[in-house]
Amino acid sequence: MNTMKKPSPYLTFAGAMPFVLGSVFITIGIEAIPVLGKVTHVLSIYGLVIASFMAGAHWGNHLSLADDNTWAVKLPVFSNIIALALWLGFLLLSTVGFIWLLVVGFVSMLVIDYGLHQAHIINNDYYRVRKYVTMIVVIALIIAGVQL
Repeated sequence: MNTMKKPSPYLTFAGAMPFVLGSVFITIGIEAIPVLGKVTHVLSIYGLVIASFMAGAHWGNHLSLADDNTWAVKLPVFSNIIALALWLGFLLLSTVGFIWLLVVGFVSMLVIDYGLHQAHIINNDYYRVRKYVTMIVVIALIIAGVQL
């Protein structure tokens, strides 16, 4: 019997580490990472990629829902609004403004996941991991944001 678990919870927690490292680097005064560039820029781009990926996961969730499920309409709309708002925010806002927009984006997606969990569209294990990782990411971004 193969008891290997899916790697997604581990990868999800690992995906929070660049946010934590970015906030630690900003806190201790490291301004740039060799080869990668300014810490704030690296953190912003990584946040944009991860938030877009998560919005895409919401889009994917809607594809398996029945047409009469309210989330079948909400998910593609919300996921597009969030992804486009973050992209435009990245292009138009200051770095600190974009960091705060990421906080709003990640919290918004967790609120959506709460609704999906309540509607039994996502399971308990997935929601629990998302909740903890979002808390880690949001705290890291807040720590970074108040120092910029």
